[in-house]
Amino acid sequence: MTNFKNNITAESLAKRAFFHLKYSRGKDINAATTFDKMWCFSHAVRDMAVDGFIATQRQYLEEDVRRVNYLSMEYLIGKMCENNVLALGITDVACEALKALDITTKEILELDVEAGLGNGGLGRLAACYLDSLATKELPAFGYGIRYEHGIFRQEFDNGWQRERPDEWLALGYPWELIRPEYTLPVCVYGRVKKNFVPGRGTEDVWEGWEMFEAVPYDVPIIGYDVNTVNMLRLWKSQPAEGFRLDVFNQGDYVRAVEEKNWAENVTKVLYPSDYTYAGKELRLIQEYFLASCSVRDIIRRYKKTHSSFDQFAEKNVIQLNDTHPTLAVVELMRVLHDEEKIPWTKAWDITVNTFCYTNHTLLAEALEKWTVDLMQRVLPRHTQIIFEINHRFLQKVEIAFPGDGDMMRKVSLIEEGSHKQIRMANLCVVASNKVNGVSALHSELLRKNTMPEFDKIYPGKFCNVTNGITHRRWLLKSNTKLSQLLTDQIGEEWKKDLSLLEQFEKFAKDKSVQKRFMEIKKENKIELCKTIQELTGEVVSPNSIFDVQIKRLHMYKRQLLDAMHIIHLYLQIKENPKIKMQPRTFIFAAKAAPAYLTAKSVIKLINTLGEVINQDVDVAGRIKVVFLPDYNVSLAEKIIPAADVSEQISTAGLEASGTGNMKLSLNGALTVGTWDGANIEIAQHVGEDNIFIFGHRTEELEELRKKGYNPWSYMDKCEDLQKVLEAIRDNLFDPTQPDLFKDLYNDLTEHGDHYFYLADFEQYVECQAKISALYVDEAAWAEKAILNVARMGWFSSDRSIQDYCDDIWHLERTPIKPVEKTDSPIS
Repeated sequence: MTNFKNNITAESLAKRAFFHLKYSRGKDINAATTFDKMWCFSHAVRDMAVDGFIATQRQYLEEDVRRVNYLSMEYLIGKMCENNVLALGITDVACEALKALDITTKEILELDVEAGLGNGGLGRLAACYLDSLATKELPAFGYGIRYEHGIFRQEFDNGWQRERPDEWLALGYPWELIRPEYTLPVCVYGRVKKNFVPGRGTEDVWEGWEMFEAVPYDVPIIGYDVNTVNMLRLWKSQPAEGFRLDVFNQGDYVRAVEEKNWAENVTKVLYPSDYTYAGKELRLIQEYFLASCSVRDIIRRYKKTHSSFDQFAEKNVIQLNDTHPTLAVVELMRVLHDEEKIPWTKAWDITVNTFCYTNHTLLAEALEKWTVDLMQRVLPRHTQIIFEINHRFLQKVEIAFPGDGDMMRKVSLIEEGSHKQIRMANLCVVASNKVNGVSALHSELLRKNTMPEFDKIYPGKFCNVTNGITHRRWLLKSNTKLSQLLTDQIGEEWKKDLSLLEQFEKFAKDKSVQKRFMEIKKENKIELCKTIQELTGEVVSPNSIFDVQIKRLHMYKRQLLDAMHIIHLYLQIKENPKIKMQPRTFIFAAKAAPAYLTAKSVIKLINTLGEVINQDVDVAGRIKVVFLPDYNVSLAEKIIPAADVSEQISTAGLEASGTGNMKLSLNGALTVGTWDGANIEIAQHVGEDNIFIFGHRTEELEELRKKGYNPWSYMDKCEDLQKVLEAIRDNLFDPTQPDLFKDLYNDLTEHGDHYFYLADFEQYVECQAKISALYVDEAAWAEKAILNVARMGWFSSDRSIQDYCDDIWHLERTPIKPVEKTDSPIS
């Protein structure tokens, strides 16, 4: 028996690729297009992982291991080809095999498909965690949705964001394996009626529902330098009866496919707009779809080796990645109580001991609520179960805290009002045995400010697991030159254990290492310059500071504050064209939610700044502004290695953690940030001398709120801020549309400056001046950048996963034994 990865040779890989070229694509090498070669090579690589895939599932089944089932609406997994080649340890083998196909690695990677399964940090974190779970040889399954169009493909039209369908599945996806034999029914709508059952009394029966189906597709998740190959199971919706031939033959061609269209809409796009009732309903069905089929699949697998549910919670953890999959709680209760006939109390004990919940936000609008009317319409039986959970929970609260009506109102799963709403975050807390935040500050605020009553009811339930990132994608794959420098200086072992990066710290003052480090940064910047020119037409200088802000666009993340600083610099140049200024290229990439009009206005403002500043002869190249369209994982992999400055400037107390800050620091960018989220822990690890912190802290902002925050007072005492705001108000950059950005101006002034832009502006400008001054001293800059790299080992997602295992999941490492035969069925 041997390690399946050791059997992979250039000859065997090429042979497998030619097999797929002939039998999957129906071509020979003379007729093959570049796409054909990418497709057959990807299938060959996937095939090489199948031995490990089968061995992993077989061993989990035979040993009846405790598993974590990770439920997430998003998985931003990026392109898989290079990542899988790296995990298999066949980089050189792959290059050699591709020679037989007469194609280069670069050509293959350009055509590799980026899965449209996520939008932002939530999905990227989930992808990092799957990578770490496999690499740490832990039994795990990811569950998600196979969106047909993902979020959207972003284009700019006269500076405005335009959304186009992301057709990532148009030509197929080579990394997935369809499992039609595990198709599951999903039911919605209907009604509940009372049935009398002899010996059991009256029971609630859900009937009259409409049914559609969930088809699973499995994506192998290959552990790095181990035999473990876990899986991500993605569900696609389809009609139970796709085509009504009887209706078609009657001439009603539209109605003949109505059911097909309705069912397929459930997995068309990530996060359907909820600004209409129909959109809200579709989004609720989408969330239930993920919850229902995932829970039922977990139960199906459990029943293979168990005849009762006595060990269900012992063998399964279900981790809820934010509130989107919350209905899994209710679905498990429904299946256990209604279908398996387990008494309520026992079913509830199983449920609570199975579920854990990760909270990702303190923003009120992100703590999901659904109206009771909508829930009743879509899921009538589940609504009953939620009310019963709430009733029993509030009874216990009343006993523990008699007469405390205020507490009862705050912790109730039902929010009273003209339209009663179900609080999904409250349901998650009540139904989980552990609740974690994702950074030290976030977890503290969650426990003390957002949910103090629950902390009082459930002492010890709340804990912290600070987010992490997989260095295998975000350093080893995306920054190969820096990775080689690290290996040259400290050896290979850091690739498996990122904490060993600390050994690189002793080279921070080494002139030769500093020189090579800065050369690598320059080379990465030159490569990014090419990408910028391809995407925007702008020519930027690699000698300028590359100042990067790349993240989902939201007002609390304060891309607008970055833009205000740019305006400030531009106004300085216009007042004194000869002013000395360190050249800087401001690089933005972000998508705004389609219905988030304020965020879209910020994109338009930044693009307008770029159009004006980049062409202004007075500026003379000292400032460049570029907004790269259609931000995704692949684009991030090009930006991050080239970044000099990492903008992490959210309003203090509102960013749960952030992971972009970790990726950028790991690649040697210096952080400009508020005392917020994981910025705090980064500062603690890299040293506050090696990070640029500014702005009011959470407790200071809370004090401002209590006193009555007045943004006008900050504008009155700062002339530079006045000029910036007037430039936005009057649209100095395009006088033909003077009112274009007046709403942004009003948000910052008359509407109260909810995110404290004005309060932090002066400190932000001062902080940026320090950045410019330091950059002139290349040795000092290099030393701080190297220290950032060397001290980021703690932020590995491997450490995060170990924290989950130790404090929440209690999983045991399960090394996969090498196998010779691969005839065991996949579970």
